[in-house]
Amino acid sequence: MPEKAPSKRIIMHIDMDSFFASVEVRENPSLKGKPVVVGADPKEGSGRGVVSTCSYEAREYGIRSAMPVNVAYNHCPDCIFLPVNMPLYRETSASIMEIIKNYSDKFQQVSIDEAYIDVSYTGSFDKAAGIATEIKDRILSSEGITCSVGIGPGKVIAKMASGMNKPAGMTVVRPGEVRDFLNHLPVEAIPGIGRKTKHRLEKHGINTIKDLSECDIQELKSAFGKQGIMMHMLAHGIDDSEVIDKKGQKSIGKQKTYPQDVSDESILNSDLVELCMNVHSRLKMKGYSCRTITVKIRYAGFIDRSKAESLLHPTGDLEAIYKKALEVFIALYDGRPVRSFGISLSGFDHDKSMQTRLDDF
Repeated sequence: MPEKAPSKRIIMHIDMDSFFASVEVRENPSLKGKPVVVGADPKEGSGRGVVSTCSYEAREYGIRSAMPVNVAYNHCPDCIFLPVNMPLYRETSASIMEIIKNYSDKFQQVSIDEAYIDVSYTGSFDKAAGIATEIKDRILSSEGITCSVGIGPGKVIAKMASGMNKPAGMTVVRPGEVRDFLNHLPVEAIPGIGRKTKHRLEKHGINTIKDLSECDIQELKSAFGKQGIMMHMLAHGIDDSEVIDKKGQKSIGKQKTYPQDVSDESILNSDLVELCMNVHSRLKMKGYSCRTITVKIRYAGFIDRSKAESLLHPTGDLEAIYKKALEVFIALYDGRPVRSFGISLSGFDHDKSMQTRLDDF
């Protein structure tokens, strides 16, 4: 099969490490280092349901996501079994996604704990790795959990790379390294190849991605149809799928996290100006106006407070955005030390010609 010209795209996949369990450990630090399982009640081995996720310590006992919870209990009765707290996970996920969105306008959330961004604008994989380090550090500092990052010339390579060095790892696969990266991996490492497809491939003598890449494409097409063609392309690292937010961008946000909690209101106000300038710049670049300004403050101990207010008419004016953001911040701030805070704009109007004067408010 002829080689495809090297891709100029740089795609990043960010995947939270053992997300539900990590959030539980963050909320209760006494759980750190212990085998934690989040899912259904095991009822001392007689419970029904499955494991949603588990800590890496629990994985050492052979426990995995989607495993029947009674089997998990039999593997390790001493595990700490916790119920699923979806509202907490959704709130944490939303904060994480707001952080990630700051680094690219091409963003795609694919689950509660993973997302893609297109960082081709950086111009190099080395610079992209620097961005990934910053994202990892910000998520850890702001949300108290780790993530792993994969960087590659396509979404599938990036996703595979993010799973290579968990937890808290980063793997960069440059265009010239794709074939070496893929060849030694088993076929099931390709996203979408499950247990049934794996067994069918094995019957054709295909066990590794290298085997798959060397297989005659017509044989694959005869045996698997269009899926065979797609698998053959992915085995060669060919993946042109775009990073697209299928739901459409609903907000533009920016967050500031401090290395030490801040109580100085002059610092907070200065940073509020900076945040407003950042989100306004991105709003203007998209040709949007916004109606709603939301301010979120995180106090020490991961105590979150947020407040949103809407204007009478959409605006694209920086001064109007800052004025409303300051009003919301003053109403929300209670004087306690601040760990992080941010603002987001929503309620978009896509009419580029819309300009609203400050006098309208």
